[in-house]
Amino acid sequence: MKKTVVVTGGSRGLGAVIIKTLAQQNFQVVINYYQSKEAAEKLVAEIGEDKAIAIQADVTNRKEVDQLMNMATEHFGQIDAVVNNALIDFKFDPIKQKSFKDLSWDDYQKQLDGTLKAAFNTSQSVIPQFIERKNGSIISIGTNLFQNPVVPYHEYTTAKAALIGFTRNLASELGVYGIRANVVSGGLLKTTDASAVTTPEVFDLISQSTPLRKVTTPQDVANMVAYLCSEKAHGITGQNFTVDGGLTMN
Repeated sequence: MKKTVVVTGGSRGLGAVIIKTLAQQNFQVVINYYQSKEAAEKLVAEIGEDKAIAIQADVTNRKEVDQLMNMATEHFGQIDAVVNNALIDFKFDPIKQKSFKDLSWDDYQKQLDGTLKAAFNTSQSVIPQFIERKNGSIISIGTNLFQNPVVPYHEYTTAKAALIGFTRNLASELGVYGIRANVVSGGLLKTTDASAVTTPEVFDLISQSTPLRKVTTPQDVANMVAYLCSEKAHGITGQNFTVDGGLTMN
């Protein structure tokens, strides 16, 4: 049986690259989107309706997430992995980024909801079937910025750092059921919708500071995500995999 993966925010940017990579590796994919219906449907047409379905849901809304998981399960029979990729209203703009003194708690709360609450919703919604089958993978997209804040994106970085603690607690508790939970933390990606406003100077700085002398691409991250969705990674859980060309080293 082919494995089915739900990717939140899967219609564009990094999510679309993850979707395409999974499909190329013979996974069935569920493209979750919030507003980008046209992009999601175009992706389904490109991959094929036998291997892909697009489902609208606000990942910060638990009722909608439950409907997403139910629809995906009814369509493909079961869910084998969930990729928490959705990014809520954030741009990597070093010029317009607020300094700490100008930030409000609402700025933080928006990113905590988009990152942590969303991962909470999807994970709690899907784990009953994972527990029943004693198998499943939860993968969340993090960032290397919490280790190396080249630009202090305070609210975004804080939410992503919290995601690692959340993931490791899941791994510790759910491992007895064969459920794995990991984080894939890319560097600043060249280029996604969110990083399109990043200045060339920032990309140049990262490239010059990185051992591989290159900026990480969405494909670099997608390859790691696909590996963690596969049975080849069944012995890996509770980890934060940094895919940034060696800019940060653990």
